[in-house]
Formats: sequence, structure tokens, C-alpha cells
Amino acid sequence: MVIIAFAVIGALIGGFTARSRGGKGLDIAQYAASYALAFGIVGLFITVFLTRG
Repeated sequence: MVIIAFAVIGALIGGFTARSRGGKGLDIAQYAASYALAFGIVGLFITVFLTRG
């Protein structure tokens, strides 16, 4: 659940970042996907550390 939450938050942040920089639809989609992947990886590490400890 942590991974999904982080991915959604990352997609929202990426979309808002691209929109504030004046990006078009595909720019917004690319930023959202990139941020979602990055935040999802962070969420994955957090999940691993939480389940191991």
C-alpha cells in the first residue's frame, strides 16, 4: 500500500510541476510517469525497511 500511495503522490506532484512549467498534455504525462516511478521506488525501499524491522 505504501508503494501505491507514493506512486500516486509522485504522479500528482509530477503533473502539477509540468503544468506549472507550461507543459502540454504529453509533457504532463511524462512528468507524471517519471515522478510516479521515482516515488514508487522510494516507497518500495520504505516498505522493505518497514517489513524487515
